[in-house]
Amino acid sequence: MSGGGGGGKLWKVLYGAGAVVCLLAYGVEHLHVGPGFLGPVLLALGGIATIFGSCEAMILSVEGIGVRKRWNPFVAGTMAGLASNVPEIIMIGFVVAAAPRVAFVVTCLTLHVNALVFGVYSGLLPKDTTGHARLPEAITKLGADLLACAAGLFLAVASLMLTLKLFDAGDHRGEGLGAADLYAVGAALLAVQVVGVLDLLKSFSAVDAPGNEETAHDDDGPAPTWGKIAGYGALGMFGSFLGGHAVGDFADVLVSALTRRGWSEMVGAIVVSLFSGIASYLMIASAHAKGKIDIALSNVSGAVTQMPFVVLPCVLIMLGGFSQIGIIPKLPHGGVLAIDHETTSVMLFAFPTLLVLRQSITDDGRVNRLETTIMVVLFGLIIYFLAQHG
Repeated sequence: MSGGGGGGKLWKVLYGAGAVVCLLAYGVEHLHVGPGFLGPVLLALGGIATIFGSCEAMILSVEGIGVRKRWNPFVAGTMAGLASNVPEIIMIGFVVAAAPRVAFVVTCLTLHVNALVFGVYSGLLPKDTTGHARLPEAITKLGADLLACAAGLFLAVASLMLTLKLFDAGDHRGEGLGAADLYAVGAALLAVQVVGVLDLLKSFSAVDAPGNEETAHDDDGPAPTWGKIAGYGALGMFGSFLGGHAVGDFADVLVSALTRRGWSEMVGAIVVSLFSGIASYLMIASAHAKGKIDIALSNVSGAVTQMPFVVLPCVLIMLGGFSQIGIIPKLPHGGVLAIDHETTSVMLFAFPTLLVLRQSITDDGRVNRLETTIMVVLFGLIIYFLAQHG
């Protein structure tokens, strides 16, 4: 998840109301009152509202740091997007504990969905007289490097999974990836993200384009105090835990219900991935409507680049850790993440998605209508293939 900031009272209302609804939902489930669907519906509504509010609180916290550090709007939006991943990681953590395979598939599917969102949003960017929209250098240079790395890694891991399964190889006889594998991949991805953030702050925080005339904060008054920044951060963390727990429980119920009715697990995972990104999509739309193109664009691009290097490694590490402390069961031969049709296909199909996305933003540092069309068509078809045949 990636987000861009916003003030006002709406997020506070949603945060408070969502927390109340979450508590009400757990009360309904505990007391077994009302129709069977009431508890899950309240969990979904309350969880999403709370996550939206917690995202805004985390974003305000990081934006406050941006004001004090004098970051430009794009970098401030990117850092806020990093902070807004916390609610999603917590939410996915509860899904990992309840349904580890589903959590992995949902995470990878969210990459595909976010890539489609990037393609759609590229068509909404302001164009010049030639029909091109210029992209910030942070995307065309740093972002492109991250996309290349992610594409290579997804292809390598998918190839490994196919090889292990085909030849019944490895310590776990081809049934899955073990905890050591998950730790290794997760740690490597996080290391890339750390270096990427440091490079972003060093090379792109002072100047960027377009939109240098924007400010990272709407207020003309004094910068927020460190106490206020810490308060927003704490509020965001608490809301992340409560809302993440609620949406995670709802996701478990939803996937089970869809499976019982004959729907593929992949369809349920796509629905959950959409739920996990609702708050992010609303904030992107809000930033765009307010004319904060840099912030909206940083969130759209961050939603793609941060998924492989922030959310996915956290999921992999949680899978390994939860299996070792007994929260989730291991496979018969000691594996953790099963190698099957669903887990392999979401990894393998990420390669063309990331490759096309990288080419679209790096050929001339701009996007045009043809590139937008290609991205939307290809990414949409890949999601369709996964839903229909996954």
